[in-house]
Amino acid sequence: MRWLVGWSSTAAGAAGIGSAGAVGYEGETLHPVGSHLLWGDPDPLWAVGDWRPDEVRVVHADAEHRIAVLGICGATDEELRRGLVTARGGAVRHLTAWPGSYTAVVRAGRRITVCGDLAGARPVFHTSWAGGTAYATAALPLADLVEANLDFTHLAALLAAPDVPAALRDTTPYEGVRRIPPGHALVLRAGAREVAGYEPVASLAVAAPPAEPGRAVDAVRDALVEAVRARLSAPRHVPDLDPGPVPGMGPAERRAARGMPVPGIGADLSGGPASGTLALLAAGLPGRPGTLLGHGTGAGERLLAVTFNDLAVAGREAELERAGALAAGPRLHHVVVTGGEEVLPYADLDGPLTDEPGPSLVQAARHRARLAAGSADHFTGYGARQVLDAHPARLADLLVDRRRRHLVRPVAALARADGSVMVPARVYGAARRLARTPYRTGLEALAERLMRRRFDEPKGAVGASLAALTWARPGPAARWLTGEALAEVSVLLQAQAERSGTGVQRPGDYRARAALARHAADLRVLEQAAEIRSQRLHAPFLDNQVVRACRDLPEALRVQPGARAAVLRTVLEGAGVTELPPGWGAPSHGSSAAAARAGLRLAADPVLDLFATPLLADAGLVEARVVRKAVRSAAAGEPLPLDGLADLVSLELWLRRLLSRRGTCWTGTPGRSRAVPSGIQPRRSALTPGV
Repeated sequence: MRWLVGWSSTAAGAAGIGSAGAVGYEGETLHPVGSHLLWGDPDPLWAVGDWRPDEVRVVHADAEHRIAVLGICGATDEELRRGLVTARGGAVRHLTAWPGSYTAVVRAGRRITVCGDLAGARPVFHTSWAGGTAYATAALPLADLVEANLDFTHLAALLAAPDVPAALRDTTPYEGVRRIPPGHALVLRAGAREVAGYEPVASLAVAAPPAEPGRAVDAVRDALVEAVRARLSAPRHVPDLDPGPVPGMGPAERRAARGMPVPGIGADLSGGPASGTLALLAAGLPGRPGTLLGHGTGAGERLLAVTFNDLAVAGREAELERAGALAAGPRLHHVVVTGGEEVLPYADLDGPLTDEPGPSLVQAARHRARLAAGSADHFTGYGARQVLDAHPARLADLLVDRRRRHLVRPVAALARADGSVMVPARVYGAARRLARTPYRTGLEALAERLMRRRFDEPKGAVGASLAALTWARPGPAARWLTGEALAEVSVLLQAQAERSGTGVQRPGDYRARAALARHAADLRVLEQAAEIRSQRLHAPFLDNQVVRACRDLPEALRVQPGARAAVLRTVLEGAGVTELPPGWGAPSHGSSAAAARAGLRLAADPVLDLFATPLLADAGLVEARVVRKAVRSAAAGEPLPLDGLADLVSLELWLRRLLSRRGTCWTGTPGRSRAVPSGIQPRRSALTPGV
């Protein structure tokens, strides 16, 4: 895990503990464990963790003005210096427009500016401390610093309405630790803080003129190519040297057994369009994309393409065939990783503590098995669906903009999938109702649903689309929460509705941004839970410039069936890749739900043991017997929302790992202060109301 942390105090060296070199409690210097100081007093900044040398850059304009960029950034030092000069007056957006995935921190005198990203994959957190403000790119270090307790309201909202920003607000699992929303920057002036957005806000009354489809797709291609090129241009890294032979093991087997990735650059190749696009782009761009000569497979400049073949669950044969056809070119070295029942979801419930909880915790072992065969720099297609596809609520946006004719093809595709002649009327009616429903009314409707425990929704593809044609909807785990927890979230939503006024933005755009933020947050959890030493995961689709380019795609293009595959096919054609296997981009009929059900069936006993005396019950969020009954029913094959059970199991796992940890992120704090110092006290009565 890698993060940066710093603070801004009301005065230089305030209270004797607001500086990098101050002596803290027990004669120890107050600083993060395992840290590297980037700059010192009066507002110090540290980089913590196993950062590579090229991932941390600090550029100075003079003694009072400097910029730190942490991560993969395609800007040169001179471009960083020019950006720093421009940022002196308070401008921020240009600091987020370079290729790559990074966090930029600007210090101009006593003003500190920390830029978050658009997707939420590189968040920024802050908390009040020592009369000023401490900030970090991880929440747990700040929670340790202030000995924060758990925020039970946030945990309840995380289960009851995880896709609703009004429910989650800017809170975190730690009380008093806040996050800045995607597309915003944290500005600190001598300890005082301000959260400012850096993206232009679209008018709610007048629709922006639609972009020309050809130019919009070209912009996506250029942004993706630059995102991939930024990774290829970075220095190559060779993982720690092999410590020696092991009887009966070859070099590759030793490396896999010790959790060491292959040197060089590789990519996932699942057979889907997103991973295939990145693999072909990385293999086709100049700049030695593959493994280093003399290391690993000895494949020279070929890119290592990794395909996961699930032997326990069938259903992905067509995708595997497409992956093999894509990898047949001379620029790729194809590796197929097989996994059986031992890597199904829920099969391995042990793992490291992550900064925050996320549903991917139950699948961490499954992903780790694939990534262990990957490269030191590994491309993944995460985020493509969220930035390119149309959320069903975008149909309402088309009605708001009076573009009804563009609904014909997506509604016809749903009608063919359902086989009912009533589908067009039902979908059009739901989209029309959403287009005429104010945001405030949507929040109030969700609050009413939670209070009255109404969770039944239509089934099938059409049912899912109809259920999504709302401003907000309950989470899949909400049906198993206690009445007190649901009531608290309901009261919270009603209060947020009263503060919201008449509306915010178009429902489709609002829902799409919320879905992207949740996906990016879960990817961050997955990256920490399935981390392979010396490996970096790259998700170019979540880069700022790629997200911006994808947001400019016309809605009329985005809502058409097969739009994502068509856009990525055009991207590849523009990059010189024209030969693709038959069926490329076909809708995936993958068996993720089947794998989750099979894994839950095999791991039912450990999961039931987990909920024998759950911490979630002590927190007043669930009743143990209710969850155990749901686990037994799902394992027996009853049609229950498996993603809701994944939310419950993941949160319970995370709480147990948090409370069983030893040590803290800091030295020099009283008694090695850490988050949740007194644990969870059983809460049998209603949760504390409030917002």
